[in-house]
Amino acid sequence: MASCNAPEEIFELKNPTVTTFPINSSIRAIEVINDETVWFAGSKGMYGYTEDGGKTWFQDSIFYKDEPVHFRSIAATNDAIFLLSIASPALLFKTTNKGESWKIVYQENDSSAFYDSMKFFDTQNGIAMGDPTDECLSVILTNDGGNTWEKVSCEDLPPAADGEAAFAASNTNISVFEDNVWIASGGKKSRIFHSMDKGKTWEVYETPIVQGGQMTGIFTCHFYDKYNGIIFGGDWENMEQNTANKAVTDDGGRTWKLVSDGQNPGYRSCVQYVPNTNGNGLVAVGIPGIDYSNDAGNTWTNLSDSSFYTIRFPESGNVAWLAGDRKIGRFLLAND
Repeated sequence: MASCNAPEEIFELKNPTVTTFPINSSIRAIEVINDETVWFAGSKGMYGYTEDGGKTWFQDSIFYKDEPVHFRSIAATNDAIFLLSIASPALLFKTTNKGESWKIVYQENDSSAFYDSMKFFDTQNGIAMGDPTDECLSVILTNDGGNTWEKVSCEDLPPAADGEAAFAASNTNISVFEDNVWIASGGKKSRIFHSMDKGKTWEVYETPIVQGGQMTGIFTCHFYDKYNGIIFGGDWENMEQNTANKAVTDDGGRTWKLVSDGQNPGYRSCVQYVPNTNGNGLVAVGIPGIDYSNDAGNTWTNLSDSSFYTIRFPESGNVAWLAGDRKIGRFLLAND
């Protein structure tokens, strides 16, 4: 077991100015390539990217059978960009030429199909998850760079509980580190599913996050390394509730400890570790609010009442990219 130890204060964000860029789409999925480059995917089939920090944008839409598809999952490798639609049919698109052309590399026609999140371990191996279509969560895997995908049999996954699914809130139901992958479920049952071999075999762990209702549970998870992680969420129908809505682990997700219980922030749809902060720097976003912690989630400071669905950082940790309803945001994290 390992834990994050660091100085008393890692960084401090002093009312950062969020530069916003209008995009005519509800955006819950972004993929940050570097400080200046971010891709997005959202409603109405819209996707796009900037390579100059938001000064200029490429934007386009994908249609299937003359109807726009709605995206809440995006992933990137060194070679390709992937977009995964919600609802049925579930459609997974791949491009290797910055969206000039797209190929459907996976399709699922089950009427219950609803995929929530997607992530790649490396250039060849990727995973996506969704709500149950049988007796288990939907999990698909690729090991050939996303050209083909195979659905994991329920024989190889822990069974889903009654009313257990996931929230397509920020494309952060999945977190990966090395060969490890964690999946967060929500609803009437809210747990963490864990694989140490890129999704071949699985265990499932209980969490203390509020659960039992259709809109309760974990909305987002992130792991800093193979031991230290955080889960966040709450009750979407009672966003001010700040009890049993955030917890941390230092043993790879087997056990969880509530943090800042009864203290703000309340509901948040996305939480991410800030790179290069030894697991102590965190930023969470939701409706409404942007908050940060510099002590691994034990205390939080509100930055803004602005509403965003999701947030990501490049490896440098110099900037933050955010996305929400008809907007993408960016702010600097560099210390004064």
